[in-house]
Amino acid sequence: MNRDHYWALIDRTRAESGKDPEEQAKLLQSAVSALSAEEILDFEKHTTALLDASYRNRLWGAAYLINGGCSDDGFDYFRGWLIAQGRATYEAALANPDSLADCEALGDGDVELEALWYIGNRAYEAKTGEPIPDTVGDDDESEEEEEEDFDVDFDDDEAMQEHYPRLYARFC
Repeated sequence: MNRDHYWALIDRTRAESGKDPEEQAKLLQSAVSALSAEEILDFEKHTTALLDASYRNRLWGAAYLINGGCSDDGFDYFRGWLIAQGRATYEAALANPDSLADCEALGDGDVELEALWYIGNRAYEAKTGEPIPDTVGDDDESEEEEEEDFDVDFDDDEAMQEHYPRLYARFC
């Protein structure tokens, strides 16, 4: 499974779910479970790479505003939700987290999708009877970009408004 196929699977399940994240997770689990063991490993490699690449303080600040606070686990689950929104939203958010102000999927509740973290693992174990190897993704070249220093106190309203003007206007 290449990256384009990965994103097509994300987009298809999102459309089929009516853009409901929990329903999308169920559909995605089913779709990934139907893949071969090798394709499931590829799915997990892509998921891991995308999660790793999105571990950025600038994005964390956006999640903090959107969710009214954001713990370590909450940021993990936010990044799962972000991937589930599809390639365009994901890439735009990495380039400029304030772009999430345009995302139609933002509602009143927490924006998280924990289930995305486990789909590949569950599918692989169901397919093979074995847990997914711990080394999945270890041999991949990191997509992680070096992030410029971004040390903002997320509770500093002035700083948050400066860095995320559109998200601040929408959520504060």
